[in-house]
Amino acid sequence: MGLQLDGRKLYEDVNLKFTAGNCYGVIGANGAGKSTLLHLLEGKLQPTSGSITIEPNKRMSSLVQDHFAFDDNEVLDTVLQGHKQLYAIMSEKNALYAKPDFSEADGVKAAELENQFGELGGWTAESEAVQLLNALGIDETLQAQKMSELSEPQKVKVLLGQALFGKPDILLLDEPTNGLDMQTETWLENFLADFPNLVIVVSHDRHFLNQVCTNMCDVDFGQIKMYVGNYDFWLESSRLAAKMAAQQNRKKEEQIQELQDFIARFSANASKSKQATSRKKQLDKISLDDLKPSSRKYPFIKFDYERKLGNDLVRVENVSKTIEGVKVLDNISFVIRPNEKAAIMSRNDLASTTMMQILAGDLAPDTGSVTWGVTSERAYLPKDTNSAFNDDSLDILDWLRQFAQPGFDDNTFLRGFLGKMLFSGDEIEKKIAVLSGGEKVRCILSKMMLQKANTLLMDDPTNHLDLESITSLNDGLITFDGSLLFTSHDHQFIQTIADHIVEVSANGVVERAETTLDEFLNHDVMQAKVAQLYA
Repeated sequence: MGLQLDGRKLYEDVNLKFTAGNCYGVIGANGAGKSTLLHLLEGKLQPTSGSITIEPNKRMSSLVQDHFAFDDNEVLDTVLQGHKQLYAIMSEKNALYAKPDFSEADGVKAAELENQFGELGGWTAESEAVQLLNALGIDETLQAQKMSELSEPQKVKVLLGQALFGKPDILLLDEPTNGLDMQTETWLENFLADFPNLVIVVSHDRHFLNQVCTNMCDVDFGQIKMYVGNYDFWLESSRLAAKMAAQQNRKKEEQIQELQDFIARFSANASKSKQATSRKKQLDKISLDDLKPSSRKYPFIKFDYERKLGNDLVRVENVSKTIEGVKVLDNISFVIRPNEKAAIMSRNDLASTTMMQILAGDLAPDTGSVTWGVTSERAYLPKDTNSAFNDDSLDILDWLRQFAQPGFDDNTFLRGFLGKMLFSGDEIEKKIAVLSGGEKVRCILSKMMLQKANTLLMDDPTNHLDLESITSLNDGLITFDGSLLFTSHDHQFIQTIADHIVEVSANGVVERAETTLDEFLNHDVMQAKVAQLYA
């Protein structure tokens, strides 16, 4: 199979076979054609060469990206529409029964439809949809409402329920964790781990890919190559391949031993027991020739600071904020100390973002106060990256020059600096107005590195970034020895960086210092179990 789009060869001579019982993660640089592959499989696009064959009578379902597509529909009805054939039969059947002049022919037709309806599981469909919505956090008080009445995160959950409804034979998911809270993402991971059919997923969430994927499809070099294992296995194997390629003079026996040790380590750490045995058999078949280095480029992200922090960082006391008549923050208090890396979490994105805006000084609280230590110097990456660019007429080079210290503002230095952030050649002269979301984030990160602040504020920094940039940012923040306050939906990002968790909820704040995300979540699970025992 091959595809050309707008005169550009996207991929050529692609040969893949997807089998039921596996979950395939699709990865690749931004613009490589990950979502396009899903469109081809779904039939929204046709290949320019070759063919795509799907077994007959296999039902395919996909995650709708347009969050407003079902605004005129009720929530429960939206989920039921995920099974198009069942919903069409249901609608036709109901229309027949609603006829005022119901005839004998209508009765015969209705009987046929009832039979088809039953064969497709129609009698339990509504209760299954209700259970699915409940599991996703959309309770029954919301299920009769119009989609237009729901918040954006709620719509995301309903559309996810629509894709999952009825256990499709082939499930296509494009960035399914976008907009999900941590608890719902964990539920989805468990759902997909037990899903018996075929799943193909595009995601930038490394933890999610590691938890659910049995295979990776890497879109690279104009090809799509399939590899056994999850994302971490693919990443480490590509690094191992690059290392072996650079050391070609090594004995083959040594390389084979290194490969076997590598495979043994990953086989022992298979995350899902039901997949472990079959995956290990596949991993054991891997040879040196199967390892391929990646062409991916990683930006260089390293934060330094000039002024050392004193004894105090920030104290938040009794902060409340109402937005458009809704109290988003209610009497919030917490303390972050110097050199701590704190994740600000909430099931309500508006609450965590509002807290970050108040911390950054972009928004004033209605009541309460935020007191920063006198030695703190702050750099900020907002969730709305457009707010960081006041003059769209500037090119990248001149925009960044505004934030460079004297002696570091000449073209040679800035061009070299931007080159490390993967802006090269003519790209440096691109106008701010035409930058993609990912490019804008890389620009702001470049600005923050030049500012050399001892305290970093970041609101969902991995949003818009590709996996390579996320990995580089993750590593850069792990090694940063200043202070950090951030929000994120990326489990691995929070787990590997944060040593202080602040969860903002309608009931106030849950704060735990010197703890990781997994410890924080496990503590909540244990508390819930204890509460059930004594209920």
